[in-house]
Amino acid sequence: RPPGEEEEEAEVGWQEKLFSQFEVDLYQNETACQTLLDWQYHEEILKLEKAGGRKNYRIFTYTDHDRFTNLEEHCQKVTDSDHETPSYLAERMANVRRRRQDRRPVETSSLKSKIITWEPSEEFMKNSHVINTPVQTMYIMGDLGPYGKLGHREYEYVLCTIKVDGNGVITVKPDFSGTKGAYRIKLDGEKQEVWKYTIENASVQVQPEEEEREQHLFRDLYSRHKEYLSGLIGSEFETTLPGTLRLFVNGEIVSAQGYEYDNLYVHFFLELPDQWSSPMLQQLSGVTQTCATKTVGWDNVAHFCYPFTLEMFFTQGNESKDSFPQWPILYFEVLSLDFWQRYRTEGYGSLVLPASPGFHMLTIPTWRPVQLGTVAELRRFFIGGSPELEDLTYARIPSTFKGERLSRFGFHTETTGSVTFRLYCVQQSEAFLETSALRQRMQNALDRLGGFSQQSSVYSVLEAFQRARHRMQEARESLPQDLITTSASTV
Repeated sequence: RPPGEEEEEAEVGWQEKLFSQFEVDLYQNETACQTLLDWQYHEEILKLEKAGGRKNYRIFTYTDHDRFTNLEEHCQKVTDSDHETPSYLAERMANVRRRRQDRRPVETSSLKSKIITWEPSEEFMKNSHVINTPVQTMYIMGDLGPYGKLGHREYEYVLCTIKVDGNGVITVKPDFSGTKGAYRIKLDGEKQEVWKYTIENASVQVQPEEEEREQHLFRDLYSRHKEYLSGLIGSEFETTLPGTLRLFVNGEIVSAQGYEYDNLYVHFFLELPDQWSSPMLQQLSGVTQTCATKTVGWDNVAHFCYPFTLEMFFTQGNESKDSFPQWPILYFEVLSLDFWQRYRTEGYGSLVLPASPGFHMLTIPTWRPVQLGTVAELRRFFIGGSPELEDLTYARIPSTFKGERLSRFGFHTETTGSVTFRLYCVQQSEAFLETSALRQRMQNALDRLGGFSQQSSVYSVLEAFQRARHRMQEARESLPQDLITTSASTV
C-alpha cells in the first residue's frame, strides 16, 4: 500500500473473522498458542500467508469466540471516569454468562404448573435474569494507527457492534449510515487526526417467494405464542355480576411540597360510601415512609414515590336508581417528624377518585387547623403537637352527618402545602359490552349502569366552574394594580 492511500473498504459477513496485524504477529508464534482456538487461528494465518497475505489492513473483526468479546461483556462501564469502581451488582452480574446458554424447552403439559416460583434458587435467578438473554456478538474494529505502525492495541477502535439475541433481534450499533453521513472518530494525539467511516448493509435482497415463506413462518409462530399465553392465563377469567362495577386503582403518592417542617410522611385511608364494598384482604389505609425534603425552585419537596393499590366494587340496588350515587373518597393527612421524635400536623386533604378510567395526575392542596395566640405557635415550635382533627372525614362533609347544613363558623384554619397523586384507574363491568352507539352517549361506568347521568353532569359543571374561576384570577392578576384600585373605589 502506498503511504498516501488511507482509504479502505471491506465486506464483512456474520461472524466472519478478519485478522488484525497484531493477531497475525501474535498467532504466527507457536509459543503464544494456548487454547484450541489459538491453534486454529495459527493454522488459518499460515494458510493466509501462503495464499498471498491478508487483503484487509485497517479493518478487522472480533467474533463471538474471541477473548475481546468476553472482556467487553464483563468490563462494561457505567461512566467514562478512569477511577470508576464496579458496584456490588456489577461484580455479581459479571459472573452471569450471556452467551451460548443451553436452555431446556418448556413442556406443554406444565404450562400452568409453575407460573410463579416462590422460592427461587440462585441458579434459577441467574438463568432467569433479564440480562441473561443468550446473545451472539461481533465487533468490527479499525486499526487507526499511523502508516507503518499497525498492530498496536492502543490504536484499536470499535467501529460497529452487532448482536443477535435468542429471540432473533439484531442490534447494530451504530446504525447503518444511510443518509446520515459518515461517522467520525477523533484521535487523542499530537496531530488529532479525524477518521471518517460509513456502514452499509450489503446483504442480498430477499426474493418475494422467500419473503412470503417467512411471513407464513411468522404467522405460525405468533399463533403458537398466542396459544402459549392463553394456556398460561387459562379460561378462569374473573367476571363481574350484572349491575356491578369493579374499580381497580393503581396509585402513587408522588410528592408533597410547600410545608413548613421537614421529614414528612402521609397517612391516608379510603372511605367507601353506601353500595360500595371491597375484598376481605384489601388494605384501605396506609402510611408512607418518612421523607426528607429537597429544595426545588422556591419550594421544599419531599419525593415519596409510594405505591398503593385499591380494589372496590359498586353494586346497584333498587333504592339507588333514583338517588344520587357517591364515589369513593381518599382522605389523607400530612405530618412531620423531627430529630427529637416530635410530630406536627402539617395539613389535611381529600380527593374523589376519578370517575373516568385511565391516567390521572392530581395535585391536592391541604390545610390545617390553627389555634390563635402566640402560646400555641410557641408550643408547636418547641414541643411539637398542634390542633388536629379527631375525624379525618371532617376535611369534607362527614358520612355520619345527617343534617341539612354543616357549619364551620369559628373554625380557624391555615392553608399549607399540597400533595401530588398519580392514579391509574381500571373499570370492569358487563355494561361495557353494549353496542358502540350506546358507548358514545354514555360518559362513564355509572352512566352505563343506568340512570346516573347526573353524576358526570355535576362533575363536568364543577370542573368548568373551577377552570373559569382560575382564568378570572389570572386575568385579575395581570391587570395593573392602580386600575383595580380605581375601579374598586368607584364602585
